[in-house]
Amino acid sequence: MQQDRIIDSYQGKERGPLLLVLGSIHGNEPAGTLALQELFTMLKKEPKKNPGFSFHGKLVGIRGNLRAIEKNQRFIDKDLNRQWTNENINRVSSNPITSLDSEDQELRELIDCITTEIAFYQPKEIILLDLHTTTAYGGIFTVVSDDPRSISLGLAMHAPVIKGLLNGISGTSLHYFNTKNLGISTTALCFESGQHNEPMAVTRAVSALVNFLRATGAVKPEDVEHRHDFLLKTHAENLPAMTELITVHTIKQGDNFIMQPGFTNFKKIKEGTLLATDKNGNILAPCDGMILMPLYQPQGDDGFFIVKEVKTEINHIKKAAR
Repeated sequence: MQQDRIIDSYQGKERGPLLLVLGSIHGNEPAGTLALQELFTMLKKEPKKNPGFSFHGKLVGIRGNLRAIEKNQRFIDKDLNRQWTNENINRVSSNPITSLDSEDQELRELIDCITTEIAFYQPKEIILLDLHTTTAYGGIFTVVSDDPRSISLGLAMHAPVIKGLLNGISGTSLHYFNTKNLGISTTALCFESGQHNEPMAVTRAVSALVNFLRATGAVKPEDVEHRHDFLLKTHAENLPAMTELITVHTIKQGDNFIMQPGFTNFKKIKEGTLLATDKNGNILAPCDGMILMPLYQPQGDDGFFIVKEVKTEINHIKKAAR
């Protein structure tokens, strides 16, 4: 299966960062993989259309959960995007692969794949982008770490930036991919391009990828068509530029969690609003805010997130990231 792990790669004549982009780390989220396939087609055609085109660095597109992709499921045994801890990685790396469950095998194969790419290219900087979609409609957004570089790259996507989300969950790719763990200057962020089965989710992911290449310096600003900015800005119109996490509702096995219908990303809610039910009864909003990622699928450990808008000086963040 490892031979199917790499979607494609593109290396410029000029040195630059190693850009690692993950698609479909959840097997029922095809948009990221499809967007990467389209981007690589665009990149290979670009020099013929634009003789002045140049690319700095190397881009590698990576399929996430191959076994779950085959079954169009979020995961097989457990959520792969909750397994990226040093403890798990050490465990799966030191045990026979035949003794590991599906997601442990996926984690080991991904680590081996990425380690090989790093060893081959020997970059001075690594930037990871994890592409996702959600079960709910209602808005694109980026999830970032507290690193100013991550926040700045998130803002370049022209989508709401969600701060503090990593404090509400654990074991995601964004938790693992950092300078301390990899020993190389590393930045990570996530882009959510829409609802799982929404055709436009692929188109938005392509535009986000193009803007990602521009923001990281892989391509020149003049080589990026304005339609990518326009598409993302249009879809994010009237959404807050930046929010931060207030709380997350975690689901335990056997809770029988059922989200109430009609909630979309960034829908404003009031304290006391009925959001869901479980075996213990009604689940009410603990505070005012905006709903994010309400769960409308059988698999998943997070019922919903509540965020609030953050008023901040965007230019100050961008300067701090330089």
